[in-house]
Amino acid sequence: MADLRGIDLNLLVVFQHLLEDANLSAVARRLGRTQPAISNALRRLRQTLGDELFVRTPQGMLPTPYAQHLAGPLAEALSLLAQSLDSRPDFDAGASTRRFRIAMSDVGEIHFMPRLMNLCLRHAPGVRIESVRLAGDALQRELDAGRVDLALGPFSDLCGGVMQRLLFRQGYATLFRTGHPRAGDGMSLKAFRAERHLRVTHAAPYGQIDHWLEKAGVALDNHFSVPHFTAVPYIVSGTDLLATVPRRLADDAAARFGLQWLTPPLRMPALQTYLYWHRRFQRDGGNQWLRELIIGAFAQRA
Repeated sequence: MADLRGIDLNLLVVFQHLLEDANLSAVARRLGRTQPAISNALRRLRQTLGDELFVRTPQGMLPTPYAQHLAGPLAEALSLLAQSLDSRPDFDAGASTRRFRIAMSDVGEIHFMPRLMNLCLRHAPGVRIESVRLAGDALQRELDAGRVDLALGPFSDLCGGVMQRLLFRQGYATLFRTGHPRAGDGMSLKAFRAERHLRVTHAAPYGQIDHWLEKAGVALDNHFSVPHFTAVPYIVSGTDLLATVPRRLADDAAARFGLQWLTPPLRMPALQTYLYWHRRFQRDGGNQWLRELIIGAFAQRA
């Protein structure tokens, strides 16, 4: 086999066009290059293959017998290569048994997983979704390595080849039980500070909730706490504690647990939730399918 390391693929493209056009100027125009550049390409190809390849005649640049010998196989090879580069392996969601891993918080699991699972059961019954709890450097490493397919949430510290798409913005809401003697719309900041609160200690990536509560004068060290958001509606429904959570979690919990919520009487910036994936899998068929499924189901419409 010839040593292909010494052959520039671009030279073979010039060769193919010379076979078709038999004119250096025409090939230059076709490829958007100068005639001297095409002449230099032909010179290099002659040196590499050890043959004149094309000879100038009154009828144009005509191929030598060796060039004619190469014409068919090279045309076929270049066509096959072009088709391979233009196409992507098809992903048949209905027949796939692929397992996807998505990084999300417990809040994300509550909001995303029920609907996402139902969509998969309906359109891709063999596909499986596994949620994982990762953030920061650990999430970055798993996305880089391809061991996590997507991430959902406000993971603002991701970088290095990770792409993103904004899904929605949301504010915060303070949950309380129906019949709470003091909580309700229009609650003053003074009354809000005077209540007992339930805080979530492992709230990443939602840790800014504590920051804004403490900035408003709520001394969180003096209140009750749980490590995750999943326990919050159970506790709030049976106590007079207040719990400030992302707005979409409040909507879900209020409907399911018979709770109510109020807009907390303090300034808190909107929370932005993104879909993240690694650039390596931008054109992967399965990754594309899952991204489109999530965007279609959860992206906020303008």
